[in-house]
Amino acid sequence: MRVLLSIKPEFAARIFQGEKRFEFRKSAFKDDRVKIVVVYVTSPVCKIVGEFDVVEILSDEPSRLWSRTKEYAGISEAFFWDYFSGRTRAVALAIGDVREYSRPINPSKLIANFTAPQSYMYLDDQLQPARRVSEQYSLAI
Repeated sequence: MRVLLSIKPEFAARIFQGEKRFEFRKSAFKDDRVKIVVVYVTSPVCKIVGEFDVVEILSDEPSRLWSRTKEYAGISEAFFWDYFSGRTRAVALAIGDVREYSRPINPSKLIANFTAPQSYMYLDDQLQPARRVSEQYSLAI
């Protein structure tokens, strides 16, 4: 199963450069079958630029998760603690193979009435909606 994940431009760049091998989230996906993340880069890019395999989903206390991931976190420790401030659990997607597309894709050409997900949007293997995340999302392929 695939998800479309909104990622800031600087973090997406680090993922595709191999500097960032973990993508941090405040909560895990509700469906544990997610194996591929399709990367939607947020403003000012606003395009789908590639994808990566999810090797493992780590969930732990923030201090333990930072210890396990800091070498390839791709973010500063200060940013990590600010992001997980007040949280007792932290989640990291362990990034496997990455595939950057030769040309970025305008998501509106694939997904009718596209609105960037604040966190993620489920997709199936054919880029058909696996689940209607909101009434605004439907695919027009």
